[in-house]
Amino acid sequence: MSESDAWRRVGAEGRRFLRGRRRTLGALALWSLLESAHTFLGGYAVARALDDGFLADRPGTGAGWLAVAGAGALLGGFALRGVFAGLADLVEPLRDGLVRRAVRQALERALADPARPAGAAAVSRLTQQTEMARDSFAGLVLVARSFVFTALGALAGMAALAPVLLLFVLPPLLLGTAGFLLTLRPVARVQRRALDTDEALAARAGELAAGLRDVVACGGGAAAGAPAQALIAEQERLTGVLARWTALRTLALGVAGRLPVVVLLLGAPWLIGRGLSAGALAAALTYLVQSLLPALDALMNALGASGTRLLVVLDRFCPTGPPGGPAADPQGPRPAAPEPGGRSAPEPAAELRQVRFAYGPGARPVLDDLDLELRAGEHLAVVGPSGIGKSTLAALLAGLLPPDRGSVRVAGEPARRGGAPGLGRAPDPRRTLLPQQAYVFTGTVRENLCHLSPAPVPPDRLERAVAALGAAGLVARLGGPDAPVDPAALSQGERQQLALVAAYLSPAPLLLLDEATCHLDPRAEEHAERALARRPGTLVVVAHRISSAARADRVLVLDGTRALLGTHADLPARSPLYRELVGVWNDEG
Repeated sequence: MSESDAWRRVGAEGRRFLRGRRRTLGALALWSLLESAHTFLGGYAVARALDDGFLADRPGTGAGWLAVAGAGALLGGFALRGVFAGLADLVEPLRDGLVRRAVRQALERALADPARPAGAAAVSRLTQQTEMARDSFAGLVLVARSFVFTALGALAGMAALAPVLLLFVLPPLLLGTAGFLLTLRPVARVQRRALDTDEALAARAGELAAGLRDVVACGGGAAAGAPAQALIAEQERLTGVLARWTALRTLALGVAGRLPVVVLLLGAPWLIGRGLSAGALAAALTYLVQSLLPALDALMNALGASGTRLLVVLDRFCPTGPPGGPAADPQGPRPAAPEPGGRSAPEPAAELRQVRFAYGPGARPVLDDLDLELRAGEHLAVVGPSGIGKSTLAALLAGLLPPDRGSVRVAGEPARRGGAPGLGRAPDPRRTLLPQQAYVFTGTVRENLCHLSPAPVPPDRLERAVAALGAAGLVARLGGPDAPVDPAALSQGERQQLALVAAYLSPAPLLLLDEATCHLDPRAEEHAERALARRPGTLVVVAHRISSAARADRVLVLDGTRALLGTHADLPARSPLYRELVGVWNDEG
């Protein structure tokens, strides 16, 4: 990712964030205008106190104008209180959003490569980098706002007193500011490299800590520590580069922050000789020394430290979707087989061709050379001993896991589209997966029932779905569709009931239940499965009771790496394992 791409990405994300908070920004601007009035009065009242008061032998008038300046200071303090209140409304949503993104990105990486061990970079992003972004953003907003409105008040005051003052103040001010801004991108580039090195060093330290005993026992300390030494040396080099850029930045700050005062003092005789009053000159120096230059100094320090650091950190939270959209299937599109007479056969709801999957390069395959075609509208039950691969099959169909070999297709397209099936992406409209641990979140009952539906669900349709799944009593007990839900107060069975209604309302044509009814009693389970089977689409149930297999159109028996497909009626004669499972289930019943 190039430097310009990073600026564009962060800029786009920043504009999107600020557009959603226009009311907060408006309140900040109004409070800041009061602070700008304080700046204006601070210099203008000094000029009037000298010219119209003390230098004109009218001390009462001078004292009155100084009282006006004091009132302006009180006004500025009152405005600052409102500024800090509005700042919290702007900063805290940013932090909350970054925390959600950090968790989402960590989950996406885990789903993309389940065999990969967790690293320390995710922890650094969730804690250190999130707080760094929050503090940097708060400081930057505070000082940038202060500079803009302080400069507005100071320049307006000088223009009101004598516009010629601006000719002496603005050129050196703009020159130093331009020189400072030219250092922003190079410093951001160095800080980005430093942050990358810091994350790599944290990850390497975590790896070494996990295997430290083995490293010491094998005498491999030097070899294991060499990569960490290289990262430390790189950090040292980057610190030196950053120090040199900081020196240039200090020079620019001196030009912008000190040269206007020098120029104004050197030009004072010329200005006074052409009619500029002593009060106006004192007011201009007051504007520069007490207001404008301190605000500029704070802004440059904030941009130099917080601004570039904020750019680097936010860039790491920006989504980077794969260019070009979904990844192409390596085997290319599969045309539907023609039926006799030239008509195309109905496209399968899902199909697996010679699928092999193992949890790790040297692990024994969970599934090997599996072929399966799911017909549109059918009801399939998947059975087998615990740990045999039933949940793995559901995860492959859901696109959560990539096959080591073969292809998995849903609705004619690869089940796993480009990149990881992250939580930050829109749900795949082709399928819905319900795991054993039902997902219920803090919100209303309606939100929990409709979160899998992209379009609003009419109240009558929601009521029919609740009745169809036998959840009317639960919804009434919770207080109705608009009542709040506390997930911790629900039993596992109640959570599953809510999740089943959400799946029923989902428009996905393929519904995968991975023991999603295991906490329901047999009667409630039968009621739910029959309702979901009547729902338009294809239903796949990972069964844990014989009744679930008996209700299905077909049953897939997983026995090691072998698989056998048939019906509940014919499988006992063909599969010893299925015959044994039926006996065990019947005994338990």
